[in-house]
Order: sequence, then C-alpha cells, then structure tokens
Amino acid sequence: MIIDAHAHLLTPASFFGFRSMLQVSNGLHGRSRPSTTDAELKAAADRNVAIMDAVGTDMQLISPRPFMLMHSHPRVRDVQKWVAANNDLIARTIELHPTRFRGVAGLPQVGGQPVEVVFDELDRAIDELGFVGVLLNSDPGEGDGRTPTLGDEYWYPLYERLVAKDVPAHIHGASCYGRENYSEHFISEESLAITSLSRSNVFRDFPNLKLMISHGGGAIPYQIGRWRAERFGVRVGERDQARSDDDGAKETFDETLRRFWFDTVLYNKESLELLFKIVGPDRCLFGTERPGSGSAIDPKTGRSLDDLRPVIEEISFLSPADKTAIFEGNARTFYSRLNETMGTKEN
Repeated sequence: MIIDAHAHLLTPASFFGFRSMLQVSNGLHGRSRPSTTDAELKAAADRNVAIMDAVGTDMQLISPRPFMLMHSHPRVRDVQKWVAANNDLIARTIELHPTRFRGVAGLPQVGGQPVEVVFDELDRAIDELGFVGVLLNSDPGEGDGRTPTLGDEYWYPLYERLVAKDVPAHIHGASCYGRENYSEHFISEESLAITSLSRSNVFRDFPNLKLMISHGGGAIPYQIGRWRAERFGVRVGERDQARSDDDGAKETFDETLRRFWFDTVLYNKESLELLFKIVGPDRCLFGTERPGSGSAIDPKTGRSLDDLRPVIEEISFLSPADKTAIFEGNARTFYSRLNETMGTKEN
C-alpha cells in the first residue's frame, strides 16, 4: 500500500468566500458558514483521487494548506472559525472517499496567544472527526517574532496534550512576511524547529512525543556537519552548555536527529538518498505534497517532480523492507490511529 503522508486539501474556490467575509467584517459576521456545496466538494475530491491514481497512491493524509490558515490574523475567534471550517471540509472529503483519505487537523494557532487556544479544536478533530494527527506551525506569528521556537516551554502544554492523547504532529511552516516567500520560509522554519528542539530538554521531558518535520527536515540533514560540530563543542566543554543539564551532551547530534520523523517531500533523487543515509529509512514517511509546488513536469523524465514513488523505488541501497517501511509501515507507526481506521482500497 502506498500512503502519502504529506498532502493538502483540494479546496473549492467558493470556500474562500468565508475567509474573505471573516477578514473584512471586523468580527461582525454573525453566524454565517461556508457555502461550499456537496457537488463542488465532490468535484474537488474526485479530482484529487484522479491525481492520486495517476501515480499509484492508495491513500493521502490531507491537512489544510498551512499558508492559508490565518495564524497571524489578530482576532482569535475568526481564526478558530476558519480552521474549524477547514477541518470540517476535510471530514466531508473523507466521507466521499473513506478509503482514500485520512485527516490531519489544522490548529487555530494565533500569534501572541497562549498555545492552549488550540485545545478545543484539537480535541474535536481527534475525538469527534476521527483525524489521525495535527498540523503544527512553529511560527504562528508568521515572522513577527512574538512566538518562541519549539524548544521553549511555551509549547509544553501542547506537547503534554499530544503525548497524553498519542497524537503526532506534522511540523509545517505557514505564511510569512519580510525577505522570504513562503517556500523559503518553510525551509528556514523547519530547520529552526530541529535545531531549537535539539538544544532543549523537550525530548527528555516528553520522550514519547512524535514530530514529523516537513520537506525532508528543512536544511538540517544536508548541513549536518555544522550541527555535529556545535554538539561536539558542547560535549568537550568548548562553549557554554546549550542545555540545562549534561544529559544532552551525552547524545550525538545524529542520535538527536533520529528522535524526529521526516517526510520525503524532496524533488530530486540525490537529496532523498542523503536523507535516507543521514536519518535512516526507518524514520522517513513517503510524502509528495501532490498536487503542489512540485507538480511541474521534469523535462528529463516527462513526469511531474512530485511523482516520487519511482524515484525512491530506483534507489539501489534501499532494501525491499526499507521501501515497504517508507511507503506504508512508517506512516502506520507514526500515525497510530491509521491502524484503527484503515480499510481496503476502493474499487
């Protein structure tokens, strides 16, 4: 079975009218709801299934598109309404194709607000909608500097809840402003997520916390020498301790890196090979983000760049067991609720 662990909802255009109304009405929007019809949603869902079938994907784990979640919008209630509406649309999509999709919930994070603001929607998505995990934006202020990095205790109430409910989190950047576009911001935020967590006590305090880093781990697996050097310096006392005790100094950076999980949203073979060699195929989930930024056609192959299954299949040093783990097994391990909800492929 081929499980694509990184995909986003194909959203009918009519749905975005609700967001526009929230943004322009200054909180005076009454009780209106999105107006997307069943027919519009079915057309979008059927198109997504056709896109999956074209590359042999059996199931996608779909979440809202992160850069559309309004996390830097100042009105908390507006963000909560918008994110809940996105999750509801995913739930409706799953109902249309119950063996092809599972949900990864957006969270109503708001820059400058306590992390507890997401708890009600997290509980609803997991307990009522039956989603298998959550999407976590490491910078809900989207560049405004108000939110600490993921190694900070600001995030501890959320980590505690995720561990208690056995809910994994998919770390994915969102919108930004300043010198970066959103693709550049994704990579920088995912890199910062790893480095901030690796210098913290988070995995000591929450050893069962499950975090998947998008886009192959940002820049970290490909710049690992720099972070090995930093850790070696800490271990031999060449700089101030980066942690509150000596526990972290006993662990190499490579060992810390294997506490994370990674997707395969890297659109070239050489980067994928390096990722598998650095972190191990047992820590990688097949993901394509298809359709999305990698859907352009590669003139050398005639295939879209996000058609990653054949790219991974031709990597010679991966064993059949490695490939099975990447394509299916690791997703079942990371998203434990998949094993409770998986059915057979639709006819």
